[in-house]
Amino acid sequence: MLKKIRFMVPLGLTIFILGLASGSVIQFAGVAEAQVTARVFELRTYTTNPGRLDALHARFEQHTISLFERHGMTNIAYFSPQDVPLSDNTLIYVLAHDSRESAKASWAAFLEDPEWQRAYRESVRDGPIVDNIESVFLEATDYSQMR
Repeated sequence: MLKKIRFMVPLGLTIFILGLASGSVIQFAGVAEAQVTARVFELRTYTTNPGRLDALHARFEQHTISLFERHGMTNIAYFSPQDVPLSDNTLIYVLAHDSRESAKASWAAFLEDPEWQRAYRESVRDGPIVDNIESVFLEATDYSQMR
């Protein structure tokens, strides 16, 4: 049952996130942003070890988000599930990349970044934070407002 929830929640959130993000991204970015066709989106779901969700949120807020931008990733949205058990241990977010190839290069550069490595080491002093990471690459449909 938990595996079914882990699959259905990201799928449902993908639909919700892309709809929500399309309104805010299009308003600020304008027509040129909507015409980018090679762009891909990455839906990531992090499941933390018990009691470590706050540490994950702190790491993202203080380090990760700005490092993503530095390495060419566009932060679209970050979400916390409302219902237990996922509300106790899950962070879901969406990034945009120019392409799958640029995503691969961005992630490699991010993981090699000395600032990220330092932030990671400091954040896991009290024990490992993340138990599982799921990543799904998405492309916008022809009828999507966000592309």
